[in-house]
This record gives sequence, C-alpha cells and structure tokens, in this order.
Amino acid sequence: MKVLILAGGYGTRISEESQFKPKPMIEIGGLPILWHIMKLYSYYGFNDFVILAGYKQYVIKEYFNNYYLHHSDVTFDLSNHKMIVHKNDSEPWKVTVVDTGLDTGTGGRIKKVKNFIGDESFFLTYGDGVSNVNIKKLLDFHLKNKHLVTVTAVPVAQKFGVLDIDGNHLISSFREKDNSDSSVINGGFMVCEPNVIDYIDDYSEMFEKEPIKKLCNLKQVDAYLHEGFWHCMDTKRDKDELEKMWNERVAPWKVW
Repeated sequence: MKVLILAGGYGTRISEESQFKPKPMIEIGGLPILWHIMKLYSYYGFNDFVILAGYKQYVIKEYFNNYYLHHSDVTFDLSNHKMIVHKNDSEPWKVTVVDTGLDTGTGGRIKKVKNFIGDESFFLTYGDGVSNVNIKKLLDFHLKNKHLVTVTAVPVAQKFGVLDIDGNHLISSFREKDNSDSSVINGGFMVCEPNVIDYIDDYSEMFEKEPIKKLCNLKQVDAYLHEGFWHCMDTKRDKDELEKMWNERVAPWKVW
C-alpha cells in the first residue's frame, strides 16, 4: 500500500529556511521532517512512498540518491575510484519522487500521480506534520467504514486569550484559554480510495476545497479522531519547538 506525501509547496511562512530547501527537507534533529514522517509509516510496515514534489524538488531527489552518504560511515578510496560503505543501516523503503509542478494545487498533485497509485487504497499526508497516530488503527477504521476518504481529525487548543462577547457587542469576559477552547482540524494522515481522483477536476485544485466538499456532500468522508500528539511545522517557532522536543528526547512522534 502506497504512502503519498505532499511535498511541493513553497513553505512561505517558514521562509527563513525554505528559501534554501523545500519545507519537508527542513531538519529536526539533523534529519528532514520528511524522514520523520516516513519513519512513522515504516514502523507500521508501510514502506512504499510516493513523494509529490514541486518547489526545489531536486533537493529531495539528491537526498535519497545520496542516502548512504547522509546515514552511513564511508571511506573514499580516491586512488582506486571507490567508495566503501562501512555501516549500512538504510531503510527498507521504495521512494518515488515525482515533480508535480511548482504551482500545482494539492489535488492536482494527486491527480498527476494517478499512474503510480493503481487500483488500491493509499495513504495521503502532508510533508510538514508529525504525529504519534496509530497508522494501523487508522487503516482499520477506514476499511471498516468503507468510505472514499478518512481524515485524521486532531483537536488544536486555542493559542490566545479568549473574549466572550454578548449580543450587544459587549465583552462579558476576558479570560485565558482553557481546554474547552479548541477546534478539530484536518491533521493529514488520510486514507483514500483511488477513485477520489475522479472528484479532482483540474491540476490547479486544492484537494481540501472542492474535491473534499463534493465528497462530504456525498457523505464519503470519515473523521478518525486522534487525541494524541500532533504538531505541524508551519513556522520557525514550530520548528524550534519540535527541535527542542527531539534534543530533550521527549519527541512523542518517535514511536520507532
């Protein structure tokens, strides 16, 4: 079963680093966040990845082409034109990197890899979010409900103070956030049936907009509620928070 990872955006909100590399290649603990996401799926036995690349896609290709150099001890025998790999702990991954275009929508990126998907269910997630979601339970939930899409829904707490406003536009309370001030959002980590592509009209479409709206109207989208850890790396602050967790060895997404 293939794992599709959306990795083609510009990452403008973390431009401090994305000006040099695509956002999924920004490192947490010296390793791209893309690697962390793939390790989660691999832990549950899913090792066939299709990376939907775009912006600076060559960086992703070069990383996997030189995977041994990034992760192994090597000797370069220059006189004999040889490279000797001393430690080979490479992952059991098959990685297909597809250049889906610079300005293609997320739906369009999926549409462009139709030939790689085939006729089986597939996983779909974003290349900038980590979680400890149980991938096996997510898949079981999807297969049990037999709908076209399952989205992992994650509660996200309000980050700021809260104003309660009455009908006369008067503030009735000015308080700090609490656990009740949360929303449930799309956390990625989706499971899809291959015919979801039939609901994507063109390459400019965002999957989260018209295609999902159509599928929701047809009652074909399930929500798998995940109340464990989830964190999106949207800004430099997010990156620093994840880096701190990893360095302090309290990274909840590291289930492997």
